[in-house]
Amino acid sequence: RFSGTFVGNAESTSPLPAATSPPGAAAATLPAVPTIPVVPTIVGVPNTVAESVLNPNEVKPPASGTRKARVLYDYEAADSTELALLADEMITVYSLPGMDPDWLIGERGNQKGKVPVTYLELLS
Repeated sequence: RFSGTFVGNAESTSPLPAATSPPGAAAATLPAVPTIPVVPTIVGVPNTVAESVLNPNEVKPPASGTRKARVLYDYEAADSTELALLADEMITVYSLPGMDPDWLIGERGNQKGKVPVTYLELLS
């Protein structure tokens, strides 16, 4: 036969009476739970790159992996990290580790910036 109460039930829903322990004593008797900081990372990319803002003007193109692309539509750059595009122009494009797959780095002469993939026809 079981009585209605289990001694040592860790999931008891009844609160302990306040008179059983002085204020603050309950917190002191609980084991300390370590906290682990959460740092966003991108697989294969060092944290220093993942945490910093990607500035296309400071990156160099990879030794291989650049392609030519024809711009399909005019595109107005939203900020200084993007490259404005004119329809039918030819630019060189490449991607960088950790970069959003919907964007590439585009170069036209000495100008460089992010460009949306959907505005391009990749050629070579």
